[in-house]
Amino acid sequence: MDTIDNGKIRENDISLGLLLDMLADEKDAPLVFYYDGRAVKSGYHVTEVKAGQFAGLDCGANPEAWTEIFIQLWDIDEGDRKHMPAGKFCSIVRKVTEHVQLDGSAKLTFEVSDGVRPMQLYRAARPVLSAGAVHVMLLPRPASCKPRDRWLEEESKTDFACCGPNTVRSRCCA
Repeated sequence: MDTIDNGKIRENDISLGLLLDMLADEKDAPLVFYYDGRAVKSGYHVTEVKAGQFAGLDCGANPEAWTEIFIQLWDIDEGDRKHMPAGKFCSIVRKVTEHVQLDGSAKLTFEVSDGVRPMQLYRAARPVLSAGAVHVMLLPRPASCKPRDRWLEEESKTDFACCGPNTVRSRCCA
């Protein structure tokens, strides 16, 4: 069974380990998540942190296996609370690790709901420190065709190898 290489996580799909590493030096800074064009409300809660190991077949009948971390955010106002400090978020995750093994390189998915609308799935972009707060954009987690994704990745490597700076362009590129 093929295992998804979590090391290939892109700028707009970071791992839990990268998120925690980037928050480590900003413990007192408010942590503000954004989704659907707006910031989470200042009273948001981290209601669950869970780890899953998945195995399945993709649409090309290829076996796949991966680990994924889910962080559930409840987007609510609660009194006069301010956005959670980055250090508190890290402490919540650390507390979870006392009971659940979390792979820092695992795919990271945020589940977000305001308690009324259905939960939606998001991936996290690289955090940005601005105006004394840590801002994390949550982007919709799209469906994908893994065989097509692998093919496109191979094609991009071939194109680069063919037309890269150290090759004779006329040999392989028209």
